[in-house]
Amino acid sequence: LHHLARVVELLLRAAMSAPSARNRRPWAFIVVDNKALLRQLADSLPYAQSAAAAPMAVVVCGVLTESQGATNAGWWVQDAAAASENLLLAAHAVGLGRLSGRACIPPRIACVLGLPRRVVPLNVIPIGYPAENPALKQKWDPAKVRCNGWAE
Repeated sequence: LHHLARVVELLLRAAMSAPSARNRRPWAFIVVDNKALLRQLADSLPYAQSAAAAPMAVVVCGVLTESQGATNAGWWVQDAAAASENLLLAAHAVGLGRLSGRACIPPRIACVLGLPRRVVPLNVIPIGYPAENPALKQKWDPAKVRCNGWAE
């Protein structure tokens, strides 16, 4: 249990190291390891059925009251997305995997987790040890790279 707590802290430290507009850091993270809640998350999300089988999930949220002032609308989505990517990279680095999960449907998740109106979930990331490690998809495309400008 102590080891798991250290791993979760490592993932959250990585997430919180993400860049943030005007350093507002308008994110909040809800670690869910309660099996009943994981089942409710899975039942509420068409693309996160694996949450039910995961040992844990992290719900990445934006706190709207902390985002204001960065711009008129705030940058909480971009900030929370950057934090999500950092969390995913850290999970991969320690041998954990993201089980299939996607952006959530905020009203359903807000209800399951009892979120106040100022806290909006961006995504649910089910995390566990992967049963298999498929080869990475090759996405390198040199045609997408330009040097010193845009030359046709």
